Amino acid sequence: MSYVVEGAELETDAEGYLLEPDYREETVRVIAAAENVPLTDAHWQIINYLRDQYREQGHTPNFRNMLKDVQAFMPEADSKSLYDLFPVGPAKQAAKIAGLPQPKGKGGY
Repeated sequence: MSYVVEGAELETDAEGYLLEPDYREETVRVIAAAENVPLTDAHWQIINYLRDQYREQGHTPNFRNMLKDVQAFMPEADSKSLYDLFPVGPAKQAAKIAGLPQPKGKGGY
């Protein structure tokens, strides 16, 4: 599987995560369309948060840490609202749509 963004083919793993991060907005649009996720401002807030975390930490947070951090800038956020945005799983599906490599497995990082 791969995605074509602005004429360039982006390599993915078997689950559709990019092998290398791509921070273009068009990448988000292409992957979100493939995931059948309509993008709203709330989606973009989560995507930008995950991209910042990846740049700073070298990985994205697990769901528990993600929820805690997101509540700092989206006080209304809870587990249900994040699953409403990213129904396959907020931590993993949001990272995929953000154009980031597959998140690490379970663990407390």
